[in-house]
Amino acid sequence: MYMIDHNKKPILVTGSHRSGSTWTGRIIALSPNVAYIHEPFNLYHRPGIIKVKLNYWFPYICDENDYFCFNAFKDCINFKYYWLDELRIAKSIKDIGRLLRDYFLTKKYAILNKRPLVKDPIAVFSAEWLAKRFNMDVVVLIRHPAAFVGSLKKAKWKYPFIHFLKQPLLMQHYLSKYRPILEEYSKKEKDIIEQAILLWNIIHYMILKYRDSNPNWIFVRHEDLSIDPIENFRKLYMRLGLKFSPDIEKKISDYSFAGPQELNSNNLKRDSRKNIWSWKRRLTTEEIKKVKENTYAIASQFYSEKDWAE
Repeated sequence: MYMIDHNKKPILVTGSHRSGSTWTGRIIALSPNVAYIHEPFNLYHRPGIIKVKLNYWFPYICDENDYFCFNAFKDCINFKYYWLDELRIAKSIKDIGRLLRDYFLTKKYAILNKRPLVKDPIAVFSAEWLAKRFNMDVVVLIRHPAAFVGSLKKAKWKYPFIHFLKQPLLMQHYLSKYRPILEEYSKKEKDIIEQAILLWNIIHYMILKYRDSNPNWIFVRHEDLSIDPIENFRKLYMRLGLKFSPDIEKKISDYSFAGPQELNSNNLKRDSRKNIWSWKRRLTTEEIKKVKENTYAIASQFYSEKDWAE
């Protein structure tokens, strides 16, 4: 294990994408002791943030294959910024401005001995490796399957399932039971509802395994955070050893109970309670039925019948 000052123990916020991980990560990072790091496992991450090339969405990193990325991730959580790599891809004054901003921010975080928070749903299959190698506190977000499917439908996000098949250790260690359907989905593109159902099942199948083998991790449903964000973030802060102040409580309220005039796609403000049931507007009755039938085996471990009806 890479030894880290206890006061700087990193935090990983992961789970499925579209599960409120950015909202959750940003709210935890309201703590003055925490510094937010955005998705180093994303294939389109900024080169200044982490010096590593990843080839697949949802990469699986373990002790058997971590030789290429251990040092890069260690540098990332220690706020080492690769400004020269960022400079090489800069094409405008705006890019230079972002480089300078990120460089001085990471310097500030390092000097102030901030506790790194890595928000990255793309890291979900590597969460166990990250937790073990870097002694991270792990927060895993779970989201209702219909909400996940509805969100992907709205965003029109599809997934290249071949990325799972091209990772032999992932297939060997965890996903061998899914090989036939992954091969089918890789050969012939399915509609976005079917794709989202399969992706939800695979990610939450992994989360179930984590829940059984890592009782010290924090598993939280997006819906529970949304229905009572102040109380549930208070509990989350306590479990992470962070001080929950009146100022933080006010900011959580501002982020979570925004009125219609405050909502836009460029900030984190939302009506968190209303957001819980957005899938009822995005999916047809037939689509909801399909999602429920095809995720039930795993979804029933997280959600009851009442979670399918407002």
